[in-house]
Amino acid sequence: MAGGTKRSRDMRLALRRLIPLAPLADAAPILEAALARHLKHLPPSVALWLAVTSHVRHRHTGYEAMLVEGYDRDSARFFVVDEMNAVLTRWGSKRLVDADEETFDEAEPEAGHALETPSGDQR
Repeated sequence: MAGGTKRSRDMRLALRRLIPLAPLADAAPILEAALARHLKHLPPSVALWLAVTSHVRHRHTGYEAMLVEGYDRDSARFFVVDEMNAVLTRWGSKRLVDADEETFDEAEPEAGHALETPSGDQR
């Protein structure tokens, strides 16, 4: 993962700071998602947080199963916040998902309109 653009180098550094204990098997796809073309208009910190939360939600919680069971997206997201925060804590993140946060999902291209921004970040 050495080299690359300034944005990719900055993103790798920010990823190590945000989730220092994340396994490489998770960090690599998170970085790839954060560098995706549809997120380039966002500041690196926002794109990275979106990629992290999307990855954790879809790969480390019961979110997908809840959708299959018929939960709507907002309800499923609400019910997996604790699972997401447990993963983020294991990965050494000092930042956690707030259940009351506005959610938009730009990190998930299939959703197309969502973006989980931290409080105070610009969209």
